[in-house]
Amino acid sequence: MPNYFPKKIITQLLSAGKRLAQPFSLNQEKAYRQQLRTLKKLLLKAENTKYGKKFNFSNVLNSKFVYKEYQKNVSISEYSTMHNWWQKAYNGEENISWPGKIEYFALSSGTSEGSSKYIPVSHEMIKSITRASLRQVISIAKSDIPKDYLTKNYLMLGGSTSLYFNDEGKTYAGDLSGITTSNVPNWLERFSKPSNDIKSVKNWQNKIDRMVDEAPEWDVVLIAGVPAWIQILFEQIIKRYNLRTIHDLWPHLSIYLWGGVAIEPYKKSLNALLEKPITYLETYLASEGFIAFQTKKNAVGMKLNFKNGMFFEFVPFTEQFFDENNNIKPNALALSIKQVELNKEYAILLTTCSGAWRYLIGDTIKFVDLEDCEIKITGRTKHFLSVCGEHLSVDNMNKAIEKLSTSLDIAINEYTVKGESEGQMHAHRWYIACDDAKINAEDVGLKIDSYLMELNDDYLTERKHALKNVSVKLLPSKVFLEWMQLQGKYGSQSKFPRVLTNDKYIEWVKYISENNF
Repeated sequence: MPNYFPKKIITQLLSAGKRLAQPFSLNQEKAYRQQLRTLKKLLLKAENTKYGKKFNFSNVLNSKFVYKEYQKNVSISEYSTMHNWWQKAYNGEENISWPGKIEYFALSSGTSEGSSKYIPVSHEMIKSITRASLRQVISIAKSDIPKDYLTKNYLMLGGSTSLYFNDEGKTYAGDLSGITTSNVPNWLERFSKPSNDIKSVKNWQNKIDRMVDEAPEWDVVLIAGVPAWIQILFEQIIKRYNLRTIHDLWPHLSIYLWGGVAIEPYKKSLNALLEKPITYLETYLASEGFIAFQTKKNAVGMKLNFKNGMFFEFVPFTEQFFDENNNIKPNALALSIKQVELNKEYAILLTTCSGAWRYLIGDTIKFVDLEDCEIKITGRTKHFLSVCGEHLSVDNMNKAIEKLSTSLDIAINEYTVKGESEGQMHAHRWYIACDDAKINAEDVGLKIDSYLMELNDDYLTERKHALKNVSVKLLPSKVFLEWMQLQGKYGSQSKFPRVLTNDKYIEWVKYISENNF
């Protein structure tokens, strides 16, 4: 029996693989037809909700051109516009923007720059996320990874599964990772780590400490989580047990599923903690849904997760549709998957089985492969730096930091930038984590500036005209971590903002000044 159970799981998963992988073999035209079917199902499901009645979903469904009628009837929404609807559901009201009662709400507060948002997570969405996770497991199983990896331990570094009631005592709220982890399928729970007891711990440092305690009991082959926290966990395990690398304890560790931030700033530090290469696979799991994931290690981008309760639209991220503060304009044009082009910047709109309708989630992407509908995350709509038309994306910044790290042969895990005006001219203020006292900030500034001019033509143009000053301040890595703790953003899904807002910049400068950094 001990041998039969794992073999049975492997057989079932691999036999299901062909069927489950099918949605990822869609080109633009096939994907569009599939997306239209998804849209109709979502509209039909929510037709009799308060939202569906308000926006005439019945008329939309009866139209000959459903998508055009949907765009006409339902305006693009942001959190401020959906909040009024979702707040009613959060208070326990049923049939608001999705049928029935929404039991769970995900707290979305990834960076340290803003207040939390409550995003509805329906039971259908939990199934959608589980289905997408299974598809990714199958895609890994179909690679050159030994098939018995499915029977070893998966370590998920997520939020607490111990959720809390709202003030009315009618709904639960917490990290999405905590919500989904508490709904792990029974067959997978046998292999999932840490234990349920540790998963429920709310204090993040206590959770890390207990994982370090139990680490020798596990045979981890796959690990998932935000890079900064994975690095901290590895470092603490290595220190506690006096290891050379994490592979001394977990020799089968082969896969790292990462997401939330770009891996480039962390990869050098992570690789230094490994004895042998592992496969890095990107996932795009937002509070609004499991949007995409990388299906093979050499893939350029991530395949969109079609046929999974989500309808995608894409707004060109240009001055025509977004203002100088990167707020979407009323006349913004949304495109279907059939209309997008390669290597152009888009902001994503989602319509989901949790009651989000044409919802601007705040991320920007580029299509890197149209035949397989593969995307690459380039940043956030609010995290583009363009004080004078330089249109600098987080993707540009990450690549510059990666080049800098390689050039100086040092690990650079964190950084942040602020654009400022200096009279008629403008400046960029960089703050970079660096623990090597021999590195010169002025030299770093010259290198960063040079790399960005190579990567971005608009930046090159503005450096000759309005963007006159690029300065760099090097700070110990611990400063960024301590700042996150002070902001109350010390946990599995928290990330340091790559571009600081005005208010946070004032607090940041005051903090580093008062602490003599």
